[in-house]
Amino acid sequence: MNIGILGSGVVGQTLGAAFLKEGHRVAIGTGNISKPELAQWQQKNKDGQVLTFAEAAQFGDVLVLAVSGTAAETVIHEIGAQQFAGKVVIDATNPIAKEAPQDGVLRYFTGANESLMERLQTALPHAKLVKAFNSVGSAFMYNPSFAGGPPTMFICGNDSGAKEQVGEILKTFGWEVADMGTATAARAIEPLAILWCLPGFLHNQWTHAFKLLKN
Repeated sequence: MNIGILGSGVVGQTLGAAFLKEGHRVAIGTGNISKPELAQWQQKNKDGQVLTFAEAAQFGDVLVLAVSGTAAETVIHEIGAQQFAGKVVIDATNPIAKEAPQDGVLRYFTGANESLMERLQTALPHAKLVKAFNSVGSAFMYNPSFAGGPPTMFICGNDSGAKEQVGEILKTFGWEVADMGTATAARAIEPLAILWCLPGFLHNQWTHAFKLLKN
């Protein structure tokens, strides 16, 4: 597939390299194609492209939204909702506010009864958003290795076919998948990033992931 990664930070670069390793064609979309770190990424990933946000959105059969949460709605507006129509969009964003964490707890700009994903789905009514990759650090997004076996990626979205497609991608990336239902479930999934970051901020422990245990 053609994968358009919207976001050129560590998450976007990590996922872009992972999709290339899985045999997909990848374009990273950015607001600044002259970033030195993107030139370095291209040197390591010679089959990958670096394009503008709009070009990457047009390129991708599947899109990955990997910008900061505070920038997500602005980037979507700049690209134009029509570029997302009919496409599966993997939403890796979290609504992290610009204020510093309090006692290791990230601050979010959303309330308890809303999520950033729901806002983005409203802004993109004809796209098929699936929340994924938001509750683990970039170092473990691809082929995570833990003594307890494959960790669990919690996903949600309103389109069952899109969730099935993203679930297959996640399995090839080395994850167990737990479908939590519609986009409303992002109200529970997005805060997992707060919990994931706590051991890091408090104890500099960043090498963990979530696992759903079942009887």
